[in-house]
Amino acid sequence: MKQIPNDTIPGYLGKCIREGEHQQQDFKFAINDSRKIAETLSAFANTDGGRLLVGVKDNGKIAGIRSDEEMYMIEGAGQIYCKPEVPMEFQTWEYNNKLVLEVWVPASPGRPHKAKTEDGFWKAFVRVDDANFLASPVHLGLWKQQDTPSEIPGEFSDDEKVLLRKIADSADEGITLNKLCRYSTLDREEVIHAVAHLVRWELVYIERKNDRFVLVAEGHRARG
Repeated sequence: MKQIPNDTIPGYLGKCIREGEHQQQDFKFAINDSRKIAETLSAFANTDGGRLLVGVKDNGKIAGIRSDEEMYMIEGAGQIYCKPEVPMEFQTWEYNNKLVLEVWVPASPGRPHKAKTEDGFWKAFVRVDDANFLASPVHLGLWKQQDTPSEIPGEFSDDEKVLLRKIADSADEGITLNKLCRYSTLDREEVIHAVAHLVRWELVYIERKNDRFVLVAEGHRARG
C-alpha cells in the first residue's frame, strides 16, 4: 500500500487519502471517458469491492470534481459499459470549497462483471494491489463454480493430487497455467476446472508475480 503523507485533511476523507491507492481504493483526477472507468468498476466488483475517489490526484492532492457530469459518466460506465451492470453508491465530501466524489463498488456475487474495452470486446478484470488486470482463465473458472458447495472432499481425485503436487513443487515462484497444463494428461479446460476447485478449497492461490498470474500452494503464498 502506497501511503500519502498528508496530515492536513481531517476526518474520513483525510484518512482515505492518506492510505493512498491500494486494492480497494483508486484516485481519479477527473472522469473523461465512461468506457475507461468501466475497467476499474469491473475490477472492484470482481475482487473485494473498492472505493473510487474522483477529484483526487495520484499524489493525494484534492483538485475537486468539475461538475455533476462526472457522476453521470460513472453511472453510465456501470450501466452501459459493464455487463452485468455494476452496482455502486455515491457520496460527496467537501474540503476547502472543493468537492470529492466517493464511489463505492461492493464485491459482487454476480461476477464476473465484464467491461467493454477499446477493441470492442467484453473482458473481466480483477484488482491486485493498486492496479487492474485482465482476469485469468482460472479466475473465470472459479467464478463458474461460485454457486456450488465449497467443502473439501474426503479424498481428492488422482488428477487433483497430481496438479496439487506440481503446484506445491513450484514453491514460492508459483507455476503458470500454461506450464501446469503441460504436466497433465487433462485438456486445458479440465485443468482449469480442477485448479478452480483447489483455489476454492484454499489449497492453492492465484497470485500476481513478474507481470503474470501464477498458482501457488498454501505454505508458499505471499503474506501481506
